[in-house]
Amino acid sequence: MLKLYNTLTRKKEVFKPIEKGEVGMYGCGPTVYWHQHIGGMRRYIFEDTLYRVLKYEGFKIKHIINVTDVGHLTSDADEGEDKIEVAAKKEGKSAKEITHYYFDDFEKDLKKLNIIMPDKWTWASNYIKEQIELVKILEKKGYTYKTSDGIYFDTSKVENYGKLARINVAGLQAGKRIKMGEKKNKTDFALWKFSEKPGERQQEWASPWGIGFPGWHIECSTMSSKYLGEQFDIHTGGIDNMNPHHINEIAQSETAFGKRPWVKYWLHNNHLNLKEGKMSKSTGQIIRLKNLEEKGYSPMEFRYLCLLTHYRKIIRFDFKELASVKESYQRLKNIISGFKEDKKTHGDYLKEFEEAIEDDLNMPRALQVLWKLVRDKKAQGKIKTIKKMDEVFGLDLLKVEKIKIPEEVKKLVKEREDSRKKKDFKKADELRDKIKKKGFIVEDVDGKSKIIKV
Repeated sequence: MLKLYNTLTRKKEVFKPIEKGEVGMYGCGPTVYWHQHIGGMRRYIFEDTLYRVLKYEGFKIKHIINVTDVGHLTSDADEGEDKIEVAAKKEGKSAKEITHYYFDDFEKDLKKLNIIMPDKWTWASNYIKEQIELVKILEKKGYTYKTSDGIYFDTSKVENYGKLARINVAGLQAGKRIKMGEKKNKTDFALWKFSEKPGERQQEWASPWGIGFPGWHIECSTMSSKYLGEQFDIHTGGIDNMNPHHINEIAQSETAFGKRPWVKYWLHNNHLNLKEGKMSKSTGQIIRLKNLEEKGYSPMEFRYLCLLTHYRKIIRFDFKELASVKESYQRLKNIISGFKEDKKTHGDYLKEFEEAIEDDLNMPRALQVLWKLVRDKKAQGKIKTIKKMDEVFGLDLLKVEKIKIPEEVKKLVKEREDSRKKKDFKKADELRDKIKKKGFIVEDVDGKSKIIKV
């Protein structure tokens, strides 16, 4: 029985979709103005893991992820410039060229990480008409007001505003950190922003209120409801999406559609941080998947690293840890490569694995079960069981990679084998270190030497 931690209720709940056997799932996707870093890629590994577990459990899933190609300003407080417009000016390209270039780069990384693509990528700029219609519904219900820079949502009219993030609205109102401008309340947010100088922006549209572009939050409410309905099962995102983005989605969607809760289960992954702090373009602390590959680490090794920590916990990334993970992953694959297919499934290990993944996607525990199976010399049905597990892990555990081993390394391996036969284990260990310095790890499996490329 699958249990998921619902951010809305702050507890694990048995997952029961609105329609039996079917799941509607929406994920907040990238703002495509720059390359995605590995902190962001952790989010998609988490969402992919969730998708794989749901599929493993037999659910039919409709999966939508948005692409923000307009409306995400440099400040979450509805201030600053549009990130896409800034990037287009800086690089001397059109907004469309910018967004499609960085989306294509992002999609390549997803494929390298074995991430299953959603049923549909919804680009915000393709749903302007629908977004305007949703703002009109909110306007008709009396929840909007106009300022000199846009149409705003009046959060004071919403009961339990901010319930997802459990923010202290009263304390926030009294504070000085958030600028009021012409807002009635500090938590109010833009539904439609006016162009400061119509004709200068690359992306702007006519609306009943004036020429401009949609607010960041209205985009997700519009696109998710278009494909998943006015109420659906799962909404995912990074923990940083919770406030203000997700609480504003909830406020406008529950007001417009009259369905409470608008989304039954909210799931958020935690950060992947560096020692210096949060990874972000604004701080200049960025590591891309490409940078890992340049240092000799594979996308699967990074995926493995992410699965070793529960999605609700922070990952503190450093290359020393990744090097250890690389060695562990390569050792795992090397051992598995020595197994023979016996067309059986090990029910006990599979049951233990399923208990782990059904406990709020406990992938660290699931990996422990995998290692236990791998090390069990008496266990049968290993290949078929591992194949089943890898439907969730997505780690290419049975994929055979041809390794070209230099003659020099082969000689060292042979010399080490001879030393072991003579019980000269000190020399064998010295030779193992020499082999490792040349980029290979030698493992002893069932009396034979297995070589792994580091």
